[in-house]
Amino acid sequence: MKTNTAFKPLEELSLMDDYMFAAVMRDEINLKPLLEYILSTKVNEIAFVEPQKTEKEGYQSHGIRLDLYVKDESGQVFNVEVQTSTKKNLPKRMRYYQSVIDINILAPGVDYNNLSRSFVIFICNFDPFEDERYIYTFENRCLEDLDLSFDDETIKVVVNTKGKKGNISQELKELIDYLNEGIVTGAYTRQLDDAVQLVKASEERRHEYMVMMIRDMEKREEGREEGLREGREEGLKEGREKGRIVGTVETMRDDGKDNQAIITRLIKKYGLTPEEAKVYVFPKPTTV
Repeated sequence: MKTNTAFKPLEELSLMDDYMFAAVMRDEINLKPLLEYILSTKVNEIAFVEPQKTEKEGYQSHGIRLDLYVKDESGQVFNVEVQTSTKKNLPKRMRYYQSVIDINILAPGVDYNNLSRSFVIFICNFDPFEDERYIYTFENRCLEDLDLSFDDETIKVVVNTKGKKGNISQELKELIDYLNEGIVTGAYTRQLDDAVQLVKASEERRHEYMVMMIRDMEKREEGREEGLREGREEGLKEGREKGRIVGTVETMRDDGKDNQAIITRLIKKYGLTPEEAKVYVFPKPTTV
């Protein structure tokens, strides 16, 4: 049933919606195969999963909500995100997510050697690098010797669901088809689709989703109001500054100062450029 809200009803969500993705992948039976298919390697037993993890480090930091924050029994950390809108700044976003994860891992005073191997994985329904690859994997290496790894144990992986190039497993191909079209073609995608339907039928998940969406809307509204308030305050500040400059010009004219003297005074007192000062000294005539 449709609802009169500014966000999609739970019934219309797919696995590419961040809430549904996090709700389904909080279950290790769904999550562990996903990581293994994407990374083409076995993953240790999952020790910890936190969906929709909110991070805000420090005063006035740029807060983010991680779709999925995962640790395995060996201490490796995985951050998995779904991305459904093209963003030119995706590499910088991944860099920021990595930094937030590192801060979360390392407590104050703990040696840097305790930083875990970490993966930031973005699953995109667009090709951010336009090379038609299913998988893009990035590690830090020496430009002068590509065989020399920087060995910081940070890995960034982008899954492109619109990809055409690269050798991927049949299971990952089936997963990509499911993410694109909702097509069930194998045991794993049947398992995921069943999990999606369970989330949609759950009153607990419905309530959780509604609360989260309403909070997001409230935060956006608070941000809009704060921006308007700051804009008004900045406008008032700018208006007062202009008023003082105009008052200085009028006072100096009354004192018989010539235009060059006034310009020199405005530059010195208010830090204006010569061009900015001339606007006050030689204002454009108004038209009726």
